[in-house]
Amino acid sequence: MTISDLTFAAIDFESAGAARGKTDVPVQIGMATWSTTAGHADHFTSFIHTDRSITWAAQKVHGITSDDLADAPKLMLLWSQIKGTLGDRIVVAHGHGTEKRYLRAFPGHGFGPWVDTLLIARAAWPELPSHALGELCEHFQLTDKVSALIPDKTWHDALYDATASLILLEHLIEQFQLTDASVEMLIHPDISSWHRLRH
Repeated sequence: MTISDLTFAAIDFESAGAARGKTDVPVQIGMATWSTTAGHADHFTSFIHTDRSITWAAQKVHGITSDDLADAPKLMLLWSQIKGTLGDRIVVAHGHGTEKRYLRAFPGHGFGPWVDTLLIARAAWPELPSHALGELCEHFQLTDKVSALIPDKTWHDALYDATASLILLEHLIEQFQLTDASVEMLIHPDISSWHRLRH
């Protein structure tokens, strides 16, 4: 199928931070969708309850405190919302390892295929000094567009970051004129293919 036929659903998690001898856990989820026809939609965010303490280092990054989680649902209770947003869509994340790992809480969920905007950015713009999401959005002057969609939030808010990954994907598709290209170009970003697009 071509990119113009599809809806992309982005997901991002913020975590409690790594503590010695313990598995990291999510404390916030953000999801959003985008397509070439419908634009940006379906914004959803929630804190996630956990009995784990948030590390000082993680709190310094995202600003989430234990008080924010006091009345939050557990991840399992968000299943219907997650399935409703990600199901039957191309799933997007910037560096998808963390998102895939946390979604293992739902065995056999079947989400995907996945588009990793970090891998695509490295293939599309190998000359850039950083491929971090925030720095890519700054470089391509996309941050104001993210902030317009998700006001009063900033980087390391899960919904803000999820939306940013979709805006970066939209920019990439426009820059390389990929609207009518196969989605395989995004799912399996072959460096040689992207090299030809740049020339």
